[in-house]
Amino acid sequence: MPKYQSDDLDRLFHALGDRSRRAMIERLTRGPASVSDLARPFDMALPSLVQHLGVLEAAGLVTSTKVGRVRTVQLVPGALEPARTWVTAQKMPAERQLDRLGAYLATGGGPRDPPGATDPPGSASPRPSPPHSSHDQEVAP
Repeated sequence: MPKYQSDDLDRLFHALGDRSRRAMIERLTRGPASVSDLARPFDMALPSLVQHLGVLEAAGLVTSTKVGRVRTVQLVPGALEPARTWVTAQKMPAERQLDRLGAYLATGGGPRDPPGATDPPGSASPRPSPPHSSHDQEVAP
């Protein structure tokens, strides 16, 4: 992966790594909001919230505009796409391995059941009882 893409993903995942920033992103999926509207549900000082917004903006997730004294923040369309693409690329090889394992097991591959393990209840081949060890016995208090 080219370094610039890696740096971009690092910033994106770093920004998404904080619960408060994820909550801000969730709020912004419903539409733009002023900084004071975004601050309402959080128990943090306004400068801290503005710092979080700076991290989101540096990651390319949000943009903001200021009209008079009101700063409005909005989600950048498609900003989460690189994260989705990366996660999907990581998921695909694992899914292919599980599909191959499923196909292998469906053809009868894999470990065999011990004798009698699949016999129906009451059949002629009784199962031997497992050996007991001193660890299996209950100890009185």
